[in-house]
Amino acid sequence: MNGQNRSDIYPGLEVDIILKKDQRSGTLTRGIVDKLLTSAAYHSRGIKVRLEDGQVGRVAFIVEEE
Repeated sequence: MNGQNRSDIYPGLEVDIILKKDQRSGTLTRGIVDKLLTSAAYHSRGIKVRLEDGQVGRVAFIVEEE
């Protein structure tokens, strides 16, 4: 699942994000959502979030629980 819809993302969710510094390479960073920073219901490049470790980026993928 992609991270473009705000309704799909909530604190405590495990996600892969793209940090600002990694936008060119597309390197993903995995973490747990602490706070949603985008107020819009939809964003084409992904909802911006802060992870529990303090890193900020746009959600690329939501990690599916098995």
